[in-house]
Amino acid sequence: MKEQVVCKTSDLQPGEIRESFFGKKNIIICRTQNDNFYAFMNQCIHQGAPLGKSLLCGATTDESTPGDYHYCHKDEVIRCPWHGREFDMKNEGRMLANPDKKLASFKVRIENEDVIVYK
Repeated sequence: MKEQVVCKTSDLQPGEIRESFFGKKNIIICRTQNDNFYAFMNQCIHQGAPLGKSLLCGATTDESTPGDYHYCHKDEVIRCPWHGREFDMKNEGRMLANPDKKLASFKVRIENEDVIVYK
């Protein structure tokens, strides 16, 4: 099993994305509001946009209607900076509009203050 320290927990605030490398692979590390960390390839599966330039956002609920929006999953959704494709971090990086497609992901664990990515 390959593993690598990619940053410190303090390098990333809740709701932020950070670019890093896992070996030669360009990856992103994401931290949710409840301090869970996730790692994905730094490339949108649609047209290859760098997801490190993305925003973490939420999603609308089923109760939303035109002009009356309700949100959930705050800072748990990666929105591609080029075309707005959205990926759910907590659901293996699956695309919200088409859950059959997902980002390449990596496992993450925290030891002391180290964020460790492994495969």
